[in-house]
Amino acid sequence: MLLNGRVNEHTPADVGSPFLTLTRAEWSALADTTPLPLTEDDIARVRGLGDPIDLAEVDRIYRPLSRLLDLYSGATGGLHAATSEFLGERASRTPFVIGIAGSVAVGKSTTARVLRELMARWPSSPRVELVTTDGFLHSNAVLRSRGLLERKGFPESYDRRALRQFIADVKSGAPEVTAPVYSHVTYDIVPGEHITVRQPDVLIIEGLNVLQPASPRDLDETALAVSDYFDVSIYVDAQPHDVRRWYIERFLSLRSTAFSRPDSYFHNYADLSDAEAIDRAERIWDATNAPNLARNIAPTRSRATIILHKGANHQVETVQMRKL
Repeated sequence: MLLNGRVNEHTPADVGSPFLTLTRAEWSALADTTPLPLTEDDIARVRGLGDPIDLAEVDRIYRPLSRLLDLYSGATGGLHAATSEFLGERASRTPFVIGIAGSVAVGKSTTARVLRELMARWPSSPRVELVTTDGFLHSNAVLRSRGLLERKGFPESYDRRALRQFIADVKSGAPEVTAPVYSHVTYDIVPGEHITVRQPDVLIIEGLNVLQPASPRDLDETALAVSDYFDVSIYVDAQPHDVRRWYIERFLSLRSTAFSRPDSYFHNYADLSDAEAIDRAERIWDATNAPNLARNIAPTRSRATIILHKGANHQVETVQMRKL
């Protein structure tokens, strides 16, 4: 809790826990001296479908979070400078890497986009890049050949070696690093299309399974996991029944947007009635997304540096920070 504007580290609920928990009100109080550079137009541009985030939510939650991340980035830069001085080197500082994890439909993509916009406005980090792990999914052809198409989003559906190499190259300060592009319309990797990352100040990596520990099948190559390259990690959390409801609501909305496009992989869903769409969304959630959340995503929550817990209305109710 906050006492006289300071965090009281002896809150009973936090004793014995690696996390310090702040309520929405306590966290919001930390924003008083932090400027808010975003506008309603900015929020409308980065808001995800089905995520009702507004300027007030950005003001209360993401504004102080961006300031904390800016402080973390500055402290990491100071540590790098001290280490370089000690070693007698003149190595340039490498990008500060933030990982953002969470379930399908929990709003992690919006969180990532909002933080990108906010952090790019801090003087210390004008160059902020955002890369989603969707681009490192195996192509549908590969997934189909391996019997994994119905398990898209599970850890084994990603090219984890390529993802790990991408982050390692960025973190090592490579001048240019490319990543594949994924289309949520065609539901597949876009052949021949890439995004290029050029030595950003901050790199945000957003994806379902970015906090997964190294897989046993990876240990013959390296014991490193993707998360080992993160300087800070954020887990966007909510009750599974709320996320399930948000997923169904988003599915209904997609009928008149992405699904309605002739080139959409899910174009045959566009004409479903409400009842048919709800039934289909429930079956997809229960067969794929719920098991992935329970088995692979939720167990990584405790590995995060910061946990944002959302209530039923999509607003962040508590912020948990790992004690330093």
